[in-house]
Amino acid sequence: METVYVSRYEQRVKLVEDVVKNNSPLSDREAHGLAILLLRKLEEIPEKVR
Repeated sequence: METVYVSRYEQRVKLVEDVVKNNSPLSDREAHGLAILLLRKLEEIPEKVR
């Protein structure tokens, strides 16, 4: 059995993607794109504000 490395960033993308897919009519590809955009915007928020 081979171990596959999944980065924390990829885990976060998958988590947000799943939430978007389960709560909207978006396709898998659209949900993935939106998840990436959402995470990028959240990362721009200063740590003190988060």
